[in-house]
Amino acid sequence: MNTEIKPGQSPDLLKALHILTRDGKLNQDSRRKLKQIYHLYHFIEPLLQELVDAGGEFSLADHGAGKSYLGFILYDLFFKSREAGSGGGNMLGMLYGIERRAELVAQAQVLARQLAFARMAFLNLSVEASMSSPDLPAKVHMVTALHACDTATDDAIRFALHKEAQFIVLVPCCQAEVASVMRQNKSASLAKTPLAEIWRHPIHTREFGSQLTNVLRCLLLEAHGYTLTVTELVGWEHSMKNELIIARRGQVPRGNARQRAEQILQELNLPELLPRFVY
Repeated sequence: MNTEIKPGQSPDLLKALHILTRDGKLNQDSRRKLKQIYHLYHFIEPLLQELVDAGGEFSLADHGAGKSYLGFILYDLFFKSREAGSGGGNMLGMLYGIERRAELVAQAQVLARQLAFARMAFLNLSVEASMSSPDLPAKVHMVTALHACDTATDDAIRFALHKEAQFIVLVPCCQAEVASVMRQNKSASLAKTPLAEIWRHPIHTREFGSQLTNVLRCLLLEAHGYTLTVTELVGWEHSMKNELIIARRGQVPRGNARQRAEQILQELNLPELLPRFVY
């Protein structure tokens, strides 16, 4: 077995996900992908163990799951070894993959059946539908989103807040919406504030827009009572979309988080973004 693969990891799963070749080897692209997911698993595993230790039924939803690389590997490394009859006791956890593309959901459903991953379900739902779907529990204990593009990360946050998730783990990607609004407002912003020089050039619009998006997401989570860890997932040589946000539900919201978000958007002449980041 390849020494870069974690002990207990199913080679059949990794081949089905096209991470391993048929002869059990990794190419450079799949090696980077696997490294990112393993690093993310390093952060998620202790949070899952907290939920197990708390006892009772618990659930994890991977929102904007795509091909469900993360969900399958989480199940293979954590859920599978703790299923009834596996020597790990009777774990009550359930893992859901939520994805809007029906063909990806169908493919994931077939693979889960082939691997006998019994406590794994895949749902073809929009964010609005996922918040009210009877196929999901009223409370979801953990929500993950790995490289859910552009506003899909915000959809995952909305879903997590609605479901009162104990933990939210995000690796955002392709934050284009804020940069688009900044471009539309650029002339007016340059006339209003010297801060607009920060994003006057297109490359700066893209980079500052990405940074601003994640800052506003963090303030939104803090306004809803979450404490945050914000760090990098892996070295920048592996991925440019590398920010990791881990949110833990607390009791008391940060008192000025909502006000700070409002002030930032007004100061930067982006009031149309208030409904997305202040609620």
